[in-house]
Amino acid sequence: MQSAIAGAVMPYAEADLLPLSGLQHLVFCERQCALIHLEQAWRENQLTAEGRVLHERADSGPTESRGDVRIGRGLHLQSRRLGLAGRADVVEFRRVGATENGVRLPGLENHWRPFPVEYKRGQSKQIDCDRVQLCAQALCLEEMLQVSIPVGALFYGQVRRREEVAFDENLRDSTERAARRFHDLMACGQTPIVYREPKCRRCSLFEVCLPPRKRARRSVGRYLEDAVTKAPG
Repeated sequence: MQSAIAGAVMPYAEADLLPLSGLQHLVFCERQCALIHLEQAWRENQLTAEGRVLHERADSGPTESRGDVRIGRGLHLQSRRLGLAGRADVVEFRRVGATENGVRLPGLENHWRPFPVEYKRGQSKQIDCDRVQLCAQALCLEEMLQVSIPVGALFYGQVRRREEVAFDENLRDSTERAARRFHDLMACGQTPIVYREPKCRRCSLFEVCLPPRKRARRSVGRYLEDAVTKAPG
C-alpha cells in the first residue's frame, strides 16, 4: 500500500501492483472492472476472442528494425508510483537527435524515443478508456526509462488504422485519477451497483452482470391474502 512519510508519497509495494489493463475496464465501466478484478468473473464472446487473437499476434512477433525504428513486442511494464504492472503490445523506439530526449539501446548508437502502440479490435471510441490504458503504458515507460514520451498510438483492427494519441496534461491527470480509483475500488472490496446503459449489450459479462429477470416472489402477506380470498365459503 502507498503511505505518506514527511509529506512524500511512497511507491506501491510489488505485491500491491494492479494489472494495467484494468484501467481500460474501469474507465469503460466500474462495475465491469469489479466483476473482473474483484469477483474474478470472466466470459468470452466473439468480440473479446477477436481482440485476444489480435493482441497475441501483436505482442508475440520478433523484434524488428525498420530504418530509424526498432520494434519491441510484449515488453514488461511497471510503475511503482501508480501501482500498476502489465505488458505493452508494441513499443516502437524511434531514432532522435543527440540533443533530443531519448534513451540508449544496447548495442546501438544514437538516442531512441519510446512510442507505445496498443492494439484494439474495434474502432475509436468517444470515451477515453483506450487512451487512458495507452497513457498508463507511457507513464510506466517514463518511470522505468527516465525519458519523456509525448505521444503514442492505438491501432484498431476493425478499421485497420492508427489513432495517434498525445499524452497531454488532461489525459495524464485522467490516467492518474483512474489508477487511484482502481486501487480504491480493490481496497473497498465492493462491486458497484448496476446502471444499465446501451453499451451493456456488447459486454461479454452481460449475462453475469444483468442476468434474466426472474418473476418476483410473493410476500408472505400477499400469499395469505390470496389464500383467504380464494378459500371456499
